[in-house]
Amino acid sequence: MRIRVVNPNTTASMTRSIGAAASAVAGVGTVVEAVNPTMGPASIESHYEEALAVPGLLEQIALGEQDGVDAYVVACFGDPGLDAVRELASGPVIGIAEAGFHAAAMLGRRFGVVTTLARTTGRAHELAERYGFAPLVTEIRACEVPVLELDDPASGARDLVTAECRAVIAGGADAVVLGCAGMADFCAEVSRAIGAPVVDGVAAATVLAESLVRLGLTTGKRGEYAAPPSKAMSGLLAPFERAARVDA
Repeated sequence: MRIRVVNPNTTASMTRSIGAAASAVAGVGTVVEAVNPTMGPASIESHYEEALAVPGLLEQIALGEQDGVDAYVVACFGDPGLDAVRELASGPVIGIAEAGFHAAAMLGRRFGVVTTLARTTGRAHELAERYGFAPLVTEIRACEVPVLELDDPASGARDLVTAECRAVIAGGADAVVLGCAGMADFCAEVSRAIGAPVVDGVAAATVLAESLVRLGLTTGKRGEYAAPPSKAMSGLLAPFERAARVDA
């Protein structure tokens, strides 16, 4: 089985960390391929950057379809482009916020989220509502750490994330969801430090994607997630015209 974990930003060092977190939980016989786009933002911390990251994400999905990939993980907590990816992919697709929320809901009555910048908390609230978990979320806290600083052990980011996770548990949550793929490589460290379950969405999404493949299940293609219609593309998006004809 091949699972492609796509980091929608272009920072290769973060992609390696994300790939290591996914590989650590993959079962025997599962190959994890961590990739990032050839174009797009270095990190995703705004709606503008999220929108610009989606074409590069779709580029990697189209390549995965050519390579026969079995399932995909979208490794950004905003779950950018998730609906579009499900239109293109023949196998199951899991977003890390989606997976993190589902996992945390099975670990206690209520859970909180610790994310990077305060400006990203609105997206986290929106996704919790979309996935049906808003009533279970105690709070969504921002540690005010830029995404790229998470990739630097000397930045002090890990201590800040740990402190916010501890505050979430003190506020009445039973578990914490980490709100950035860049936090994946120190999830276990934070969980030990606060003495409570901490969920990394990268690991959770990898295991869920793997399970769906083993169950022989994938995205329904009869309605909204059918392959997009064949349509002309122009300008900078001209190369994506072929991707829009995956099943045409």
